[in-house]
Amino acid sequence: MTTSFDKTLDVKGAKCPLPLVKSRKAINDLSVGQVLQVVATDRGSVADFQGWVKTAKTVELVEQETVQDNGQDLYVHYVRRTS
Repeated sequence: MTTSFDKTLDVKGAKCPLPLVKSRKAINDLSVGQVLQVVATDRGSVADFQGWVKTAKTVELVEQETVQDNGQDLYVHYVRRTS
């Protein structure tokens, strides 16, 4: 299942904590209710995003999925700004 989104952030190749740091900045550019799609190659980003939304009051993790692109795993996160 693929979630609809309003903006994409490509952080492929970035290692922890950069995918999360860049996502925190990018989500602030969205309006309440909009969804940010984050595409990462760092496997650790899955747990990082799950942890972020547990503590953050302004975001909701809508979905996470792993897709293949030319034999490489991509970790795709969908984060909604809630306030």
